[in-house]
Amino acid sequence: MFRLCSLLVLLAAPALSAEFTGPIRVVDADTFDIGWRENIRLIGIDAAEDAQTCTNADGAVLACGQFATEAARALYQGRQATCRWEQTDRYGRPLAVCEVGGTDANAELVRLGIARVYRQDRTYFEEQKEAVLLSRGLWAYDMIDPAAYRAEQRAMRARANAPDGACTIKGNISGNGRIYHLPGSPAYGPTRIDERRGERWFCTEDEARAAGWRPARF
Repeated sequence: MFRLCSLLVLLAAPALSAEFTGPIRVVDADTFDIGWRENIRLIGIDAAEDAQTCTNADGAVLACGQFATEAARALYQGRQATCRWEQTDRYGRPLAVCEVGGTDANAELVRLGIARVYRQDRTYFEEQKEAVLLSRGLWAYDMIDPAAYRAEQRAMRARANAPDGACTIKGNISGNGRIYHLPGSPAYGPTRIDERRGERWFCTEDEARAAGWRPARF
């Protein structure tokens, strides 16, 4: 059975370094849809989130996430891309380098200040240095790094859905059944408890199991 499952996984996903070609629909400044079954995440770069804002020297606020997406659309929407799948992210999306008109689109988005390098990835570090030096794109504004922004948003959601008292285990009901989430686990922050649906808080894992909940798998 294990060998059969492994074979099915291999058949379901092409080998790394496979290439895909298609017209671009820009999802956001670091994600393309070129007609494959999953969106293509541009490897090595990171873009402002859709709701993210930034400010200029005068304190004026810019919708920088929307700005980045529209700038990427102006460059690439409808054009033909060839994307080379190099890795897969934790959501199952291909991480790829996409070429458009013979140019590395990942590098171009960073060079123009539309996107940034992803965390400590140094692949496009020189392009980012150029964008910072010339205050291109969003480098002309004061903007929190997208990864830090996402972490901040997760923390805010967790605080907004924090329990009263010492019972901090979240008993969630979903299509996967009754699952409990421990503080610090990957899905803990985003998970919201709706007691009207029968969801509840637990003080201990033993209490959750006794009530019919199982631990989350990750």
